[in-house]
Amino acid sequence: MGMEAQRPGNSEPNVRLHPKPDETTQASSTTQEASSIVAASEHMGSFDPRKTLNPAADVKIDVTNADFFYGKKQALYKVSLPLRTRQVTALIGPSGCGKSTFLRTLNRMNDLIPNTRVEGQALFDGQNIYEKNVDVVLLRQRIGMVFQRPNPFPKSIFENVAYGLRIQGKSQSLIKEMVEKSLHGAALWEEVKDRLNTSALGLSGGQQQRLCIARALAVQPEVLLMDEPCSALDPIATLKIEELITQLVKEYTIVIVTHNMQQAARVSHFTGFFLSGKLIEIAPTTNIFERPKQKETEDYISGRFG
Repeated sequence: MGMEAQRPGNSEPNVRLHPKPDETTQASSTTQEASSIVAASEHMGSFDPRKTLNPAADVKIDVTNADFFYGKKQALYKVSLPLRTRQVTALIGPSGCGKSTFLRTLNRMNDLIPNTRVEGQALFDGQNIYEKNVDVVLLRQRIGMVFQRPNPFPKSIFENVAYGLRIQGKSQSLIKEMVEKSLHGAALWEEVKDRLNTSALGLSGGQQQRLCIARALAVQPEVLLMDEPCSALDPIATLKIEELITQLVKEYTIVIVTHNMQQAARVSHFTGFFLSGKLIEIAPTTNIFERPKQKETEDYISGRFG
């Protein structure tokens, strides 16, 4: 199968697993983002998920026969897959295929939608996430989530990151320490360290998304779920988020939903292909894009539909 690298944001179907750094980029919305694009491009150009792929890594969340229903309408059918520790798993597929619905089952975000239910099993440290007696507040601290569009609170940059820690009743000294640590972890500290008390709404879109990542990191999760985190961002901001993912996976288990197959190829160790509520195939990313076992997978990644 012919495979050629694409720039972030490009929706062309052909994929190569060793993309070259972009030779040109669009202007950044901020000086800080513009000055960091060269370094980010060089990092992503050298990053190869195959070098850190660990098929034998411990399973962090083991999902078996997950079914999901919106009222009487079934949206997921017998989904089974292992999510491995400190690996990036990308979920791809056409719109409406169930990938985001599945992602939200992992920290019970679908519970917020009336008349929904999930069946099956998702073992996280020996406990089934789907059981009714699970403490969902604690679960969402351990399994953090970053949404499609940046959703900073109308508060200062500092208070956005501190929010979860204040709810937990942490001391002011610990909050200050964790805010700085989380902003460093989200590769945002250098850009905001001199304006922590200004409104988060004044940040660029890419900075806001990294702020949301910092907010999730502040409560020290074990797993980070990302639901199309770059879909509303420009190519430069997208590249920054992708670079960040390749750093965060050293400490966190990451599951990312993406429409961008080039993005999946660039950052993920494993890729799962969803279609019509079913997981058609899950395998190391190299195999999905170069040697898919299922015809539906090959048809999708080659652009025959989707």
